[in-house]
Amino acid sequence: MLKDITLGQYYPAESCIHRLDPRIKLLAMTLYIVIVFLAQSLYMFIPLAAFVTAAILLSKVPISYMLKSLKPLKWILVFMFLLNLFLTKSGTEILSFWIIKLTTGGIYKAFFISIRLVFLVLGTSLLTLTTTPILLTDGIERIFSPLKVIKFPAHELAMIMTIALRFVPTLLEEADKIMKAQISRGAQIDTGSVFKRVKAMIPILIPLLVGSFRRADELAMAMESRCYHGGEGRTKMRVMKLTLGDGICTLIMISLLAIMIILPQIFPMLAIMP
Repeated sequence: MLKDITLGQYYPAESCIHRLDPRIKLLAMTLYIVIVFLAQSLYMFIPLAAFVTAAILLSKVPISYMLKSLKPLKWILVFMFLLNLFLTKSGTEILSFWIIKLTTGGIYKAFFISIRLVFLVLGTSLLTLTTTPILLTDGIERIFSPLKVIKFPAHELAMIMTIALRFVPTLLEEADKIMKAQISRGAQIDTGSVFKRVKAMIPILIPLLVGSFRRADELAMAMESRCYHGGEGRTKMRVMKLTLGDGICTLIMISLLAIMIILPQIFPMLAIMP
């Protein structure tokens, strides 16, 4: 299961999505999240699905690799689905048993919330899969650089976020090694009751926590030995320049945002949920 987590991982490929400026990618991702929450019905996900499918195909990231990002969330998806299925009382009642009531509105909202979560995960995964941590750092720093006027630590914030993102796959790999080592010693991790499984995770979490502090200490020493003192006086090896592809990406995102805003105004039934 740990190998299925794609957060923080980079998939190398030659595509127009990979070549986009990281600043444009971050701004596009912000617009994408807004667009996802603007969708008020299942019908509104149709143009969004077309956009996400086209973006995945253009990025040349295998669809099976993208679907891996959803696998760790399967229990969250199931929980959200059941929660909305039985707690939503709107619409026509289909089934009633004791305190459980199943309605058309509950079914509709359960699918709606689950699909919204799927789109959010796919979009954010595409950002990290097509952008290296170094480029993400530069992009975040450039976006927040105007705030340096008010002494906002743009470089330090970007560095912290990127280090945290970069160490996600590293810690997952270390956790996987620890789990395999414990299983080889006879530990029962995937069997037994819920309480036994939680108790079996303690011998994994403790060495993982110790390893995390060790890695953090080694990273701090490495940065100090290289005379790292923040972003003051630092230069960039790569100079960011906006290209035609960045302009096209921006226009596409603005157009998609306009479509999601205008469509419910023209066709009010698209924004109606049972």
